[in-house]
Amino acid sequence: MPLFEYSALTDKGKTTTGIIDCDSAQAARQKLRAGRLYPVKVNEVSDRSLSSGRFNLNRIGALFNRVRPRDLTLATRQMATLINAGFTLVSAIDTLIQLVEAPRLKQVFSRIKDSIEEGSSFAEALSSYPGIFSPVYINMVMAGEASGTLDVVLERLAEIGERQLSLTNRIRAALTYPFLMTCIGVLILYFLMTIIVPKMAGIFDDLGQALPLPTRILLRTGEILGTFWWVFPLLLILLVTAFKRFKRTEKGALIIDKCLLRIPVAGDLVRKVAVTRFSRTLGSLLTNGVSMLTAMDVARNVAGNLVLSEAAAGAAGEVEKGGELGDAMGESGVFPLLAVQMVRVGEKSGKLEEMLGRVADVYEGEVESSLESLTSMIEPIIILVMGATVGFIVLSICLPIFSMNQLIG
Repeated sequence: MPLFEYSALTDKGKTTTGIIDCDSAQAARQKLRAGRLYPVKVNEVSDRSLSSGRFNLNRIGALFNRVRPRDLTLATRQMATLINAGFTLVSAIDTLIQLVEAPRLKQVFSRIKDSIEEGSSFAEALSSYPGIFSPVYINMVMAGEASGTLDVVLERLAEIGERQLSLTNRIRAALTYPFLMTCIGVLILYFLMTIIVPKMAGIFDDLGQALPLPTRILLRTGEILGTFWWVFPLLLILLVTAFKRFKRTEKGALIIDKCLLRIPVAGDLVRKVAVTRFSRTLGSLLTNGVSMLTAMDVARNVAGNLVLSEAAAGAAGEVEKGGELGDAMGESGVFPLLAVQMVRVGEKSGKLEEMLGRVADVYEGEVESSLESLTSMIEPIIILVMGATVGFIVLSICLPIFSMNQLIG
């Protein structure tokens, strides 16, 4: 069913805007009048073409029309504020539609509002958009509706989203500088090998003498880079494509995640990030009344690492048989010892949800320390490799000159 964006006047003459779901523009106007709104402008903004199999400009535009986690987190925070202020769910969503700036999210919330007005629960309406609302989001909303604490649940979801965004941004910021250094270094070396070295080759040819091995290697490398430069970006594209396809398979993703955990320093960082996500999600779900097995199933799918996810699935199986969560996590050998001990203490004290939150806080802090260690290792390595490469180039250029000076002398 197409969507229509409208501008209308209320009984008091105020202008209001929004999105409505109807079969036609005429039906949209009738629906607005039935709601005591007087339409001024009604334009179709249907995204039906995005779901078609045709490759067109609208489909390309869909790539840039995705809902960003930041937009969803902000919308969740605004909705929680509105409901806490006394708005009904439908009126809060209606107000939110006018506040949201992302077009795709505006359309989705408009359809969610219509579904609720037709009798669906909020969680049922959200479940129609699994690409936007995660299982964690849907299950927590479901628990909030059942317990009558939807505003509290939405506040917690917003907090979870903000923490995850903050963690992601810190990781990106820490790795940006080494990445830029690598790119600039590669460009400089390519310039030296393809522009400077070939010019030196003409000088060496005029010497009429045998060149040292390092110089011959340098000249040959520069010749290959200058002639077959197109091979390297093509090879990079093929490798990235093959890697992505391999990672999409369950076996491939498991192998890659196992390899990531074995990388010194970086593997420790990956493990801590996964434990942080798992613990925070599980604690939040349990706090809001989701059953242990359901919460475990949801939390393991957001951990971000299949090795830890499988370990969590095994722990859930032990819990289902009547075992303790901490003991099951310890037997897996995947979870850090500190996290296991804290979970055991939480189970014995009856404060598992609170302790899981503390586990997430502890490892979130350790992620920052691991990031600092990782970047402090990467930067000297990059400088060392760059220095060694430039030194080899300089040596290869100078050796023939030294040989010529000896002959002249």
